[in-house]
Amino acid sequence: MDIDVITNEQRAALASGSTKVEMRNLQIGDAGWIAARHGTFYAKDEGYDATFEAFVMRILAEFIENHDPKTERAFIADVDGKRLGSVFCVMDDATTARLRMFFLEPFARGLGLAPLMLEAVIEHARAVGASKLVLWTHASHVAACRLYRKRGFVMTQERESHAFGQDTVEQEFELLL
Repeated sequence: MDIDVITNEQRAALASGSTKVEMRNLQIGDAGWIAARHGTFYAKDEGYDATFEAFVMRILAEFIENHDPKTERAFIADVDGKRLGSVFCVMDDATTARLRMFFLEPFARGLGLAPLMLEAVIEHARAVGASKLVLWTHASHVAACRLYRKRGFVMTQERESHAFGQDTVEQEFELLL
């Protein structure tokens, strides 16, 4: 699957703010891209095995088949038809929203897009009446964990585990809305 690489001109325009990122909903083809990019990136970057890609595919299938469009949605960061990242907001229950599958292409990092994507999920969770937003991640995702803490998330749990073919440290975070 091809990566939707942006040009140097598009990157400069994003950095300067003269090009806006569209935070659109899930469209045909996005789920395959999300699974492939998660699988490929985390295999290369963290040594994850194919069970991680399968895990992402199960989350995507569950979302596509069963999500409530009134309270749950995907945010696909898109510039001129090129996907830069994804993040999802799903409901665990009537008052607990969950951030899932937060991914930003490496070539799009450092442009301020991750905070915009995170804020889109926070705003959505508030708008649908959630009183808290939770997420699960790994300690090895240092930049993401730093972003969560900066935005006010508090780590509520940390545990060592073996997942996706790797020894890892799982973390759970929570933000009161």
